Amino acid sequence: MNSGQRNEGLPPTYSPAEVAEALDCSEWWVKEQARRRRIPFIRGGSGYRFTRAHVEEIFNIFEERPDQVNAPEAKGISTRRRTVVAFDVPTAQLKARRPRRARNAA
Repeated sequence: MNSGQRNEGLPPTYSPAEVAEALDCSEWWVKEQARRRRIPFIRGGSGYRFTRAHVEEIFNIFEERPDQVNAPEAKGISTRRRTVVAFDVPTAQLKARRPRRARNAA
């Protein structure tokens, strides 16, 4: 049986290097995530392998969506916090130390 007939009907699989290129990360990271069971994979005789469905699921796992509660409103309102300074509160005056080398020399 030649190699062309061997994989007929089976989905193609991808190496960690190919998945890393698609995710724009390192091959080590992909292998580490698979080792820690954070992403789906197939373990074959040649190490970790990934199907197209696995890669799509990995994209979904690491996708981040904006939080609707913290999303800024479309109005022109500034989201910058304003700091209120109380002028009637006494502040402590800081005094710089002498450098360590000057303290040890004396």
